[in-house]
This record gives sequence, C-alpha cells and structure tokens, in this order.
Amino acid sequence: MELNLREHQLTAIDELREGFKQGHKKQLLYAPTGYGKTEIAIYMMQATAQKYKRAAMILDRIVLVDQTSKRLDKYAIEHGVFQAIHWRYRPYERLQVCSAQTLERRDDFPETDLLIIDECHIMRRQVVEYIQARPDLKVIGLTATPFTKGLGEIYSNVVVGSTTNFLVDNEWLTPLKVFIAKEIDMSGAKKIGGEWRADEVQERGIKITGDIVEEWIKKTHEVFGGPRKTIVFCAGVSHGADLVEKFARSGYNFVSISYKDDDEFKREAIKDFARPDTEIHGLIATDILTRGFDVPDVMIGVSARPFSKSLSSHVQQMGRVMRSYPGKEFGIWLDHSGNYLRFRDDWDEVYEVGVHKLDEKLDKAKKEPTEREKKEAHCPKCEALWPKNSDTCLGCGYVRQRVNQIMTLPGELTELSGRKKSVGVDKQDFYSQLLYIAQSRNYNPNWAGHKYKERFGVWPRNLIETIKPPDSTTEKWVRSRMIAWAKQQRVHHAHRGL
Repeated sequence: MELNLREHQLTAIDELREGFKQGHKKQLLYAPTGYGKTEIAIYMMQATAQKYKRAAMILDRIVLVDQTSKRLDKYAIEHGVFQAIHWRYRPYERLQVCSAQTLERRDDFPETDLLIIDECHIMRRQVVEYIQARPDLKVIGLTATPFTKGLGEIYSNVVVGSTTNFLVDNEWLTPLKVFIAKEIDMSGAKKIGGEWRADEVQERGIKITGDIVEEWIKKTHEVFGGPRKTIVFCAGVSHGADLVEKFARSGYNFVSISYKDDDEFKREAIKDFARPDTEIHGLIATDILTRGFDVPDVMIGVSARPFSKSLSSHVQQMGRVMRSYPGKEFGIWLDHSGNYLRFRDDWDEVYEVGVHKLDEKLDKAKKEPTEREKKEAHCPKCEALWPKNSDTCLGCGYVRQRVNQIMTLPGELTELSGRKKSVGVDKQDFYSQLLYIAQSRNYNPNWAGHKYKERFGVWPRNLIETIKPPDSTTEKWVRSRMIAWAKQQRVHHAHRGL
C-alpha cells in the first residue's frame, strides 16, 4: 500500500525540512489528535532510509511499538524493532522503532541520523539525556499537547501542523457535543504537586458510579436510540471495577483495563473492542486509553477522572472520541469530572489558535468555577449550557433576558457546545483591533469585516468604526489565520505546478 499524505501533512513536512535548513536540529511538530502525525513520521523515516541514512522512532509505551510496526508493514517498509525479545529484532535495518522503556534499560541504542519522539511532552530523563548528548542529531518531537515545562530548552522550532478547528471544519475530525453531569466532589481533596491525589480521586469517584451508569444509559438512548461504542476514563482501578459491575447489572458489557493487567490482555481487549461487530459496549481505563488509542468508531467518551491542572490529559482524552469515521456526524462527551468547565478557556484557545510557543505553562492549577457561574451557564428550557458570550441557546434557540435569571437542575446532564466561536472576546473590542491591524498594514478596507465574520459567523453590523491596538490574543488569532491562508496558497500553487 502506498503512503499518501493529505495536503496539510505535506505542508508540515515542508516546514520541518525548511526548519532543518535554517539550522534547527531539534524541532517540535504540534498537531491535534487525528492529524496523522504517525504518517508524517513514517514518511520522514522512509525518506531518510532512501538516502542510505538511519532513522528511529521512540514510542511512549511498548504496546505502541507493535501498532507502529504494523503501520510500517502496511506500507511495505523494511524496519526493525529494537527490543531483544521481539521477533522483529533486526538492529541492522536502517529504520528502527522502540519504546522509551527499552531505551531506558539499554545503553547500546544504534546510532541514527534522524530521531522521532512520539508524545514528546512526556519528557523521560533517559530520552532527554540521549538527545542532549548528540547536539548534531536531527530530532522531531510529536505531540498534541506541548504544555510541559522545559520543552523550550530542547526544541528550538515549533511547526504548527494545524488547529483542531481546521481539522473539524474540513471533516478530518468529528465535533463533540458536550454534556455536563453530576460531578465528582473534589472540595477539600489533598494534592501532590498541584494535582489531586489518586486515592482521593478514586474514593470520591466511586461515590457517583451509579450516576455515571444511569446518565450514560439515559443519554445514549436520547441521542442515538441505544448504546454506542464508549470509552470511560475512570478514577482508578477500584473505580473501574465498580463501574464494570454496575454496567453489568444494567445489562451492558464493559471491560476494564489497567496497569495491573498484562500486556497481552490489554492488547486483546482493545483488539476485540475495535472490531465493528464487537460485543463490548465500552472500555474503562485511567490513562491507558489517553495516548495511542486509535478506535475511530468510538461515539461516546465519559470523563470521570478530575484533573486539577492537567490540560494535557483533558485534551488527549477528548481527542480519542474526535477521530472521524464514516457516518459519524458527531461524538458525545459526558463530563462527570468538571474538567470541561475547568479547562474551557484554555481548550477554546488551543482549539481555534493552536500552540505557537513552548513553556507557556498551560498545565497549571485552574481556578474552580463558582456555583453561580455553573448555574448561569444553563438554559432553563432544554438544560443545554450557554455559549459564554451569547444570550441565545444553541440547543433550542431560547433567548434569555438576563444571566442571573438562569436556573439549572442539579445532577442532570446538560449540553455544552463542543466549540465556542468566541473565547471571552468583546465583539466591539475585537472589531476595533481588527480595524487597527488593517490600517497599520495597509490591508483592503473590507479585511476587518471578513475576519470578523470568520470568527463570529456574522458581519459586524451596528459596530463603531473605531480603532484600538490589538492585544496578544487577537494577534495570535490573526497570525494563525494568516498561516492557514499561506499554507492553502502554497498547496494551491504546488498543484498548479508553480
């Protein structure tokens, strides 16, 4: 099978090559889950081998090594797996794949010309030391969540593959309908390093297991007419076992996998779940399903593991449900953790703008929404959550008069739009900033209006033609749209042979 890449993937490869030409030995490729980062890695490795050079790819977990090896086989690419007990141990091959754990245990990793690190935000000490000891080694780090402090000290260039917004708009990712349910109560819970202790999360999570099962049954029947393939991010091993038992009592087959299970059991469970005709309604896990899990026909995600500061985990989890699949118009996300509201502002910015800088400390403890803020988010008619800067409900079209009149029903799942057009932006203020940019750059007078419509979906009617210097958020948004436009133009000209 031939490796055929999409236009945006080819553009990312061009930018990586240009980065190397400019002297950036260590580059980071940011792209959302579902972008096709692994295919880009395979393309770059194959291109390296064709030049009679060596390339290697380091995966975060051993189970992902086999997945990547199978993808290489799909494209008939010769390679070895650098793991002594593996049947494909061939250290003489120009292309190698291995796990970070293998690298940690061995000191004879073969020399290579190009090293690709999957999930590079997980900064394992041995991996970091390996690349730091080789200043001339070309390195490409892959991640959908480049929020870890210290990445900027390793990688000198960030290539933005695309935004989640772009992939959803082009139907390469599936949008989410988000519902907020009865939350796990984390008030007074102890923390370690700014994150809630695992035992505290699990103990509190078990208390609402019945609510999780009940709301899943209710919402799957309301939205889909019955159960659909589901993944559940639980609060711990005991919580996962409790969920399996309560789902079984209700007549549904869920399977829990954890670090306590051997690799063979986990592989077989995921393989069985991935079959179109599987009898498994859902998989339950803590972090095993967060990275590298690729079952695109999953329709439902259940968040039942609260995070105090880990935006990375939140983004990775949602990405598991956003993979496109024939006939899949949307997925649903059932939030029992409070994570969606907790990380909403940061998620919306990443969704629309992407990540252009490293070490911005997005993985940090978030301010908890107040009870009033939670109540004011709900539509009194359909129980959907309001878009932040709109008085019109996306669920039913109801128009509210004043925010303080909004009521909610405790414990009931309520819908939240999986995408907000505006991220805490005053429309007049934003338009004035666009006018300033247009004037300072001598753009066409209509440019500001078109950009405003691109952001909000409507023309800037009844707004004052005043100008205001742009803030950093507006500048980032404009820059992201200009980058996207430039990429489209390059692709267009390339197709014309220019």
